[in-house]
Amino acid sequence: MNTLTSAPPRPRTPAGHATVLGVHGAEGQTGWKAFYTRRELASPTEAVEWATLPPGAVSGEHRHTRTEEIYLILDGNGEFFLNGAPHPVRRGTLALTTPGNTHGLRNTGNTALNWWVIETLTPRTQNALNGTDHTETAPMPAQIFDLNTAPRFDTQGIFDGPLTAVERRTLTTGQVLTLGEETTEIAGFLNQGTAELAFPGSTAHIEAPTAFLVPAGATATFTPETGVELFTVELRITRP
Repeated sequence: MNTLTSAPPRPRTPAGHATVLGVHGAEGQTGWKAFYTRRELASPTEAVEWATLPPGAVSGEHRHTRTEEIYLILDGNGEFFLNGAPHPVRRGTLALTTPGNTHGLRNTGNTALNWWVIETLTPRTQNALNGTDHTETAPMPAQIFDLNTAPRFDTQGIFDGPLTAVERRTLTTGQVLTLGEETTEIAGFLNQGTAELAFPGSTAHIEAPTAFLVPAGATATFTPETGVELFTVELRITRP
């Protein structure tokens, strides 16, 4: 595997997030922060983001037309609306929405509802943006999964863009995890605990909640300093 030739993007936290009013037509406010955007991502990914709703608040229902998107619940309890039907969600719930489907989210609990958002371009959208031929396809079914029950989910058969897998890991102190793929960048979210994240020539102490990115072709070691809960998402790139 190649080593990173430039410094990796720094880890980022939700601190200093923006407050957005009337998200997708809903009343009230939503907290939001973009951790990584197109400028730092090699895959056809719009953004790696974080969002939060106070008790009783809603992120309005809206239809997806050009992207595939995951909502991964980090804390709290709520209802995920999929094509108008409510589904209960909790920490570790993974919801996948494909073009042609609608979704929204309501906080039904007494504490903040926080979730991780990753939005990627479908091959059809990539072709349209590049000015090449593209054909209409029937929408894939949107689905909801519980990573507490099955900690890894491969998205093939639902998504056809760059997002290929989502995984939840619980690690103990000193249990070293090596992250890195030649043709895949890995977005991580430390949701509980503290850890050391080390690239060749660069080491950072991180504590939850923190997002980080392992670029394609790079290798990082993730070493828990306490018990941790870590979510990772694999984003496939296309080499020129």
